[in-house]
Amino acid sequence: MNTKTQIQLRKTTITLLAMLTITALSSGPAVAQVSTLGPLANSATEKSADFAMLPSKGLPPGVLTNARAHVHVRSVGPVEIMEVFVQGLPPNTDFDFFVIQVPNKPFGLAWYQGDIETNRYGQGFGSFVGRFSIETFIVATGVAPAPVVDFDDPQPFPDADHNPATNPVQLYHLGLWFNSPADAAKAGAGNGITPFNGEHNAGAQVLSTNGFPDLAGPLKQLN
Repeated sequence: MNTKTQIQLRKTTITLLAMLTITALSSGPAVAQVSTLGPLANSATEKSADFAMLPSKGLPPGVLTNARAHVHVRSVGPVEIMEVFVQGLPPNTDFDFFVIQVPNKPFGLAWYQGDIETNRYGQGFGSFVGRFSIETFIVATGVAPAPVVDFDDPQPFPDADHNPATNPVQLYHLGLWFNSPADAAKAGAGNGITPFNGEHNAGAQVLSTNGFPDLAGPLKQLN
């Protein structure tokens, strides 16, 4: 068996296991499960958490009701690795993934983490490295100038030329947005424009960790 075949088999196995986990998590409350796995850790123990993302509460009734995500976060010492498996979404579609303050509008502060693209079956996968734990936060000790990026088209959400000052704000929730308002409208999610992509012209939120309280998002479980 060549290396390419081995990698493909491993990716297929991971995806199938993730889909089974999504089903299990979706059948009950969105409770974060925290475990300690010794053999895979770089140190004596490795902490991990598994939880679900559910359809956004901002979606119209009956739209994308089967959309789900399973999130697995594991600590490797100085950082965490987050793996996100999505299903039940429109096929061959781009989505934008954020760490956010609260799961529903107005979302609070948000951090653009990366993109997830679905395949022809409406399934997708994203892997991200960062600080995804009780220590995830944003802070601005003072006001400072910020660059303003001139995108090709006029944007409804132009860049600010300075930041607001804020004490540390903990971010424990996750959200996924349509990259395109046109894709959102095609799926029945409306054609409203939101700032949740790299050019600040994204579509509606489709998934979030809204199964958890605003002040107790699932990332808080990992400490």
